[in-house]
Amino acid sequence: MADKKRIIESAKTTIKIESEALKKLVDRIDDEFVKAIELILNCKGRVVVTGVGKSGVIGRKITATLASTGTPSFFIHAGEGGHGDLGMIVRDDIVLALSYSGETEEVSALLPALKRMGVKIITITGNRHSTLAKYSDVVLNIKVAKEACPMGLAPTTSTTAALAMGDAIAVALINEKKFSSKDFALYHPAGALGKMLLLTVADLMHTGADIPIVRDNMTVLDSLYEISSKRLGVTAVIDNKEKLIGVFTDGDLRRLIENNPELLNQPIKKFMTRNPKIIKQDTLAAEAIYIMNEKKITSLFIIDNKRKPIGIIHMHDILKAGIR
Repeated sequence: MADKKRIIESAKTTIKIESEALKKLVDRIDDEFVKAIELILNCKGRVVVTGVGKSGVIGRKITATLASTGTPSFFIHAGEGGHGDLGMIVRDDIVLALSYSGETEEVSALLPALKRMGVKIITITGNRHSTLAKYSDVVLNIKVAKEACPMGLAPTTSTTAALAMGDAIAVALINEKKFSSKDFALYHPAGALGKMLLLTVADLMHTGADIPIVRDNMTVLDSLYEISSKRLGVTAVIDNKEKLIGVFTDGDLRRLIENNPELLNQPIKKFMTRNPKIIKQDTLAAEAIYIMNEKKITSLFIIDNKRKPIGIIHMHDILKAGIR
């Protein structure tokens, strides 16, 4: 049977070792790191990330982060680079090479050709005096005291440090490029994230004849028919200029009937909620659902510049679109 205490202690020790390494990594963010960021900012090509083994896996993640945050990037496996993939690199590119030892054979084999091409090289390594470091224009030192692996063999702490350094590069570039959430949305059009960043109220709202609307001189009973037929639990109330002046919900109706059923024949303007919460059609759907939750309502009317209702959106419309 597994030793519960030993398992917990092993996990805690791993996290402690890796977190201590990251704390020490903070002190190595210096002018050399700034130089790396400046090289990438001034790069007219792409950032080409390369490595093998565990460093290659980390390199792929760094590539994905850079590409999705506004820095064109792609990954080349160092082993394939020596067999033709080097042709994917041009002089205007920058190579970001990962090798903890700095002596990885496949990576080292690419260095003379990269130098002949005039490509700038940024290295993430744990050995500042390695072959890779000597060929590089910038060396980012991620040396760790020890691996979390009890045998000291499996890359654990070192890969965590390399990943953190890659994230530090990506975030620094985000800040320097003033990369915004709208920019981010362009690279993430699919899935829940893309919907949250791109989908607006205009994409989901009910329009035209589907909007529940009554005039302020119509009766409560008329409003009941409108609410029931449109099945959104609410109706807009407009004046003779077709401006939105209030809303009336099925909840308002129930409370009204409970007090006095004879009020059904009274004008709706006597009982509507004035100055309802409204939004514009370019409002993000994610913001609309936030407003609904905050105000504890289920629908929002959309108006134009003349305050005329042009649409209505219900919470269920947004939830169906996959936005929470």
